[in-house]
Amino acid sequence: MTIILGGALSLASVGLKPAQTKQIELDTKKKILGAVMDISNLETGEEVLALYDKRFKSVVVDINGNPVEKDAKGNPLVAEKIDIQKNHKVDKEVKNYPVFMFLDENDSSKVIAYVFPMFGSGLWDWISGYMALDGDLNTIKGVAFDHKSETPGLGARITTPEIQGRYVGKEIFENGDLVSVTMVKGESGKPQDAHHVDGMSGATLTGKGVNAMLENYLSSYTAFIKKQKSASGQSAMAF
Repeated sequence: MTIILGGALSLASVGLKPAQTKQIELDTKKKILGAVMDISNLETGEEVLALYDKRFKSVVVDINGNPVEKDAKGNPLVAEKIDIQKNHKVDKEVKNYPVFMFLDENDSSKVIAYVFPMFGSGLWDWISGYMALDGDLNTIKGVAFDHKSETPGLGARITTPEIQGRYVGKEIFENGDLVSVTMVKGESGKPQDAHHVDGMSGATLTGKGVNAMLENYLSSYTAFIKKQKSASGQSAMAF
């Protein structure tokens, strides 16, 4: 009986895998789209996927900002299929870095925003995010943060439009040097400068986790960003 049950469970797992894979793809593309635009008007998964396919192209790069087409085993690399959580454990010098490029609605050769995935540690468990930079590769167009188990009403607020909206318009470079964007300690309700956002009351450690995540990944993407800037608006089709 145990053997039969085990076999049945195994077959069920295999049968569910395509649906699970499709759901992961949908969730990933929702988050990427959510970093650059409001998708609340999209009612079905098919609409999300169709919009993503129309407006995004992607590339995988290394720490030096160079495109990487195959993994160590010679398999083709697809940016959307890279597991950011598993990839986070790889040494940053040899890690593969996905880049998602948001294309102009009327001119698919023009990139109007770049989206960079990130992963880190919060107070209790992992946090993650997608940061979109405008075409200038300096100004934040939007962010989409997520977490596994931050405290409700405190650190969990990183997923709210209120907190995420504070990053819009901030800048990650100053005089050509990466300074990232830092969430300050405490919540004053007062405007911050171009490189800081107001904090979250009672969630200092979550804020520190977000700060570390942004600095870690933005530094890893800096070579790519600077190469794109020096290319003077080179189109996504170059990849």
